[in-house]
Amino acid sequence: MDYVSTRSNYTLAASSHVMKIGIAPDGGLFVPEKVAPVSLEQIKSFAGMGFQQRAVQILKSYLDDYSLSELDECVKYAYSASRFSNPAIAPVKKVKSDLYFLELWHGPTSAFKDMALQLLPLLLVKAIVKTNEVKKLAILVATSGDTGKAALEGFKDVGGTEIIVVFPNDGISEVQKLQMITQQGNNVHVIAVKGNFDDAQNAIKAIFTDAQFAEQVNANGYVLSSANSINWGRLVPQITYYFSAYADILKSGDIRLGEKVNFVVPSGNFGNILAAFYAYKMGLPIHKLICASNENKVLTDFVNTGLYDLRRDFKVTISPAMDILISSNLERFLFEINGHNSQLICKWMSELKSQKFYSVDSNTQAKMSKILYAGFAAEGEVLDSIRETYSKYKYVIDTHTGVGVNVYDKYVKATNDTTKTIIVSTASPFKFNKAVSGAILGADSVKSKDEFELLKILSQECDLVIPEGLKDLDKMPIRHKTICEKEQIKNEISKILLAR
Repeated sequence: MDYVSTRSNYTLAASSHVMKIGIAPDGGLFVPEKVAPVSLEQIKSFAGMGFQQRAVQILKSYLDDYSLSELDECVKYAYSASRFSNPAIAPVKKVKSDLYFLELWHGPTSAFKDMALQLLPLLLVKAIVKTNEVKKLAILVATSGDTGKAALEGFKDVGGTEIIVVFPNDGISEVQKLQMITQQGNNVHVIAVKGNFDDAQNAIKAIFTDAQFAEQVNANGYVLSSANSINWGRLVPQITYYFSAYADILKSGDIRLGEKVNFVVPSGNFGNILAAFYAYKMGLPIHKLICASNENKVLTDFVNTGLYDLRRDFKVTISPAMDILISSNLERFLFEINGHNSQLICKWMSELKSQKFYSVDSNTQAKMSKILYAGFAAEGEVLDSIRETYSKYKYVIDTHTGVGVNVYDKYVKATNDTTKTIIVSTASPFKFNKAVSGAILGADSVKSKDEFELLKILSQECDLVIPEGLKDLDKMPIRHKTICEKEQIKNEISKILLAR
């Protein structure tokens, strides 16, 4: 399988090269030259497999410069019992006859990013060998909260790599922040920025297209790479759990082979729902992908109007992983539905950069609407959905999943669609326990209590086990103390990579 850039006729590249460099030199994102089809008979066979076997079957078509034994080795190590608390890895929880939750938070950092970032470092180590790379990889990551910790945990002490994570100093939960600034490892670096996720992401993307900086870094023994979802190696493992969820429901007898389902995906950077779109293109029977946004509803407005417009206020919400205005992976989606037309992509991305908005044509909007439904949830609505979900099903969800539930309820009211639906649950409720505790137990339950007191209260009141990775975080030493202005991000990264 060869890969192309969304913005040019970049020389066809193998998956190991694509993963190593992360983003194309022209600033575009790599996508497979074609989509690997999966038949209904193959999907039927997935029902008799465990998650690890399913993952290898999906990955082998896209990572065909890796041997089956290499993929098997990486997958077994990444999705092992020592790393994931649930043997199903990505279990499906049925709460009523037509509604399910796909739990993607049983990994070491209690967020869905573990599903890819436990595997990516292993694939990258092999990519270094396959591409005859003698320099170390410098992994640059912008995070709105969960990606950072998952990347740090995945890459810590991995030979041949240094990882640098940039996160917004304000606007994420205390648990998320402490997960990052207490991170151990001899090759990990964490930078807090006085700004938002878009500031961090823009700085990282600018570095990747800075030829002079790349030369300086190379001269100092590094090659730049990324662990954000702009890296195809981050995206492709996520396709697996959509097939896996369908296979689990098929195995239980709740659906017949070929019956279509809906997926509801809380969306910020559009990577998770893009993986679902690729699964759909490959042959997974999907009726609708429901794109759920918080009050930073740039995606909702775009799907419904065709206008992508950054000329709006940025809002800090209780679902911080979705506090994003520039959804990078949307570029891949537009490239796919327009037949790999890089000229269109270049036009739209140039307009976005120069004038802060772009409009797609009616044909593109019609193609979007065929598979996507988009809605958003205000903060009060999210809290109501968390409370109601617990009241109805005794099931506790986090604030991002709460966005998904609320938008799904609006979708059903708008369409009367009774298709069986799987809501993607992206994080443990313990990561956002202040908002979750307040929603379920009442505002008085959170007064004068910090997030670590609330971990115990939520555990006791809702009979849940606190994830190991979140216990005693407040007692760990703070190892990373750098805080900078958004204009200084490149300078801080230079201090790490060029001072050695």
